[in-house]
Amino acid sequence: MGYNLTQKIIQAHLAEGEIIPGEEIGLRIDQTLTQDATGTMTYLQFEAMDLPRVKTDLSVSYVDHNMLQTDFRNADDHRYLQTVAARYGILFSRPGNGICHQVHLERFGMPGATLLGADSHTPTSGGLGSLAIGAGGLDVAIAMAGAPFYVPMPRVVRVLLTGQLSPWVSAKDVILELLRLLTVKGGVGKVIEYTGPGVASLSVPERASITNMGAELGATSSIFPSDEVAREYLAAQGREGDWRPLAADPDATYDETVEIDLGTLVPLLAAPFSPDAVHPVSEYAGQSVQQVCIGSCTNSSVRDLETVAAMLRGKTVAQNVSLTINPGSKQVLTMAARSGALADLIAAGARVMDPGCGPCIGMGQAPASGAVSVRSFNRNFRGRSGTDDAQVFLAGTETCAACALTGVITDPRDLGQAPTIRMAESFLVDDNMIVRPPADGADVEIVRGPNIKPLPTRGPLEEDIAGEVLLVTGDNITTDHIMPAGAQILPLRSNIPAMSEFAFLRVDPAFPERARAAGGGLIVGGENYGQGSSREHAALVPMYLGVQAVIVKGFARIHKANLVNVGILPLEFADPADYDRLALGDRLRIAGVRDALRAGEALTVENVTQGYLFQATYDLSERQVDALLAGGLLNLIKSQA
Repeated sequence: MGYNLTQKIIQAHLAEGEIIPGEEIGLRIDQTLTQDATGTMTYLQFEAMDLPRVKTDLSVSYVDHNMLQTDFRNADDHRYLQTVAARYGILFSRPGNGICHQVHLERFGMPGATLLGADSHTPTSGGLGSLAIGAGGLDVAIAMAGAPFYVPMPRVVRVLLTGQLSPWVSAKDVILELLRLLTVKGGVGKVIEYTGPGVASLSVPERASITNMGAELGATSSIFPSDEVAREYLAAQGREGDWRPLAADPDATYDETVEIDLGTLVPLLAAPFSPDAVHPVSEYAGQSVQQVCIGSCTNSSVRDLETVAAMLRGKTVAQNVSLTINPGSKQVLTMAARSGALADLIAAGARVMDPGCGPCIGMGQAPASGAVSVRSFNRNFRGRSGTDDAQVFLAGTETCAACALTGVITDPRDLGQAPTIRMAESFLVDDNMIVRPPADGADVEIVRGPNIKPLPTRGPLEEDIAGEVLLVTGDNITTDHIMPAGAQILPLRSNIPAMSEFAFLRVDPAFPERARAAGGGLIVGGENYGQGSSREHAALVPMYLGVQAVIVKGFARIHKANLVNVGILPLEFADPADYDRLALGDRLRIAGVRDALRAGEALTVENVTQGYLFQATYDLSERQVDALLAGGLLNLIKSQA
C-alpha cells in the first residue's frame, strides 16, 4: 500500500508518534514565518526561552498587517521586530515588501518542506508542495527553538480534480465550491490533498489561492503535488534548484474523496457572513454594490492584477463604487507597474494600497454603513471589515472587477469574451526589502517601545475550578468574535491589558467588566468554537481576564491548542444537550481537576445555581495535560530547563 503526499512529508519529518489519524505526532519544522499582528507576542515568548539563536533552516519575520501608522505604536513594534530578528538570526521582510504568504510563496516556499506560521493562512505555500501549517505564536516560537511541533495526525481528504476551468471561472471558485460542499468545519482534523488530471491546468498562484482558503475549511493544511508546473514557477522565480518532484504514490489511500469537475463550475460568491454561504453569482445579480476590494493573500498575484487591469482597460469604475487594489508583494506591484497594468488600474479609478493585508483585516477601507462590499478576500465575518452592518461578499477577481465596472453584482460571463492572461515566464527578483541578520547577533540591542508590555502568565492549574458562566455563545464563534482586529485594536497587540478591554466586543461588550468583577470564570460555546485566525490573543486575553475553562460542543484546532498553551482548560460537553441547560451567571464547580486529568478521566461539572451535574470530556495528549497542569506551555518549558 502506497503513501499519499501528506503522509510522505510527515514520515520524512516525524520526530515522535505514529501516522495514525487522531494520534498526536511531533513534526520537525524546516521553516517558520510570523507577521506583525502575531509576531511581537511570538518573539516575546521566544525571548523568554533564553536561547542565543533560532535553530530552523529558515525563519522569516514579515510586516504586513499593521501598516497604518496613526501613532507611535505600529512603528515601535516594527522596530522591535527588526531588532529582535537581527538578534536571533531571523530574516526581516520590511513594511512594503508584501504579504507574508505571497512573499513566502515567491521567495522561500519549497516542495517537501515543513512550514509553521503564526498565521492561519500559512497553508498558502501548499500550492508549491510544502506541508504548511498555521499555529499559535508560542508553537512557532518553540519550533524556532528547534523542538517539534505537535499536532493530531490528520486524516487526509483527496480532492480529485478533473477537467479545466471555463472562461470567467477562477481558482477562487474551486475553493468556494469545496466550502459549499464541506462547510467551515468540514476540514477540522484533516489535510486537503489535491490530485487528478485537473491539477496540471492550474498555475502555482491559482493553487495557492485554493490552499490559502483551506483555513476557512478548518483544515490543518492543504497541499498540491510538486510537478512540472511547480518547477516552471520556481524557475521563473530564479529558484529552480529548490524544486523536486513530489506526488502521492499511484496506490495511495485516503480517508475521504471529493470529486470536482472543474469544467462544471460557475462563478461563485460567499454571501454574508460566512465563507461557506456559497451561491452562484447569478443568484445575486443586480444587487447594488458600493465597494470592491481586490487583493489580500488569496488573490493578489501578478496574474490576478493583470486580469483586472485587462477588464478595466479604457473603462471607468462605476460612480457608486470605491475600488481598492492591494498587491500581494513588491514583486507583484513592480511587475504590474512595468507591464502597464498599474496605469490601467489607476486610469480606471482604482485606488492602489500598500502591498499588505489592509482591508482584509479591517486596517482601513471600512465600507459605508450598510454598504455592500465585494472582496476577493478569504473571510467575511460580521464586523471584520470595520463596519458591523456592512454586507461583505467573497468572490474571485473576475467577479470583483465585473461588479466594479457595473456597480451591481454581476456574473462576469455577462461581459463577453474573457481576457487571456498567462503566467509570467520570469518574475522580477529583487530582495532588497528583506534584511538578513548578522552572522552573530549577540551584540544587537533589542528596542522596545512603551506599548510593549510583559507577557502575561498564570500559575499552575487549580485542583478545583469554580466560577460563573461569564458568556454563552453560539456556533462558529471566530477568533474575530473573541478578540477583534482592525485599526483600533491591532496596534495593541503587544499590550494584553489594553487589548483586554475589547474582548468579545461584538458578542457582549460587557464581558471584560463582568469577568473582572467576578474574578474570572468559565465560557460556554457551541460548535467550531475559535475558528478563523491563529491569533493567540484570543486565548491570552481570556486568560488575562481570569477565564479558567471553556466548555463547548466542539473546538477549532488552532484555538484549542492556544487555550492549552496559555493554561485554559478546553472541555467539550459529553452530551451536547447540556449546552442548552446552561445560563449566563450560573455558578459552576469542577472538583478534582488535576487528579482527573492525570488519570484521563472525564470531569463532572456541578451547576451549583441550578442544582444538577453533567459530564465534560477532553481530547488531550499527555504533553498537553502536563502543560495545563503547569499553567501553560511556557511554564512547562521553564520548569524543564
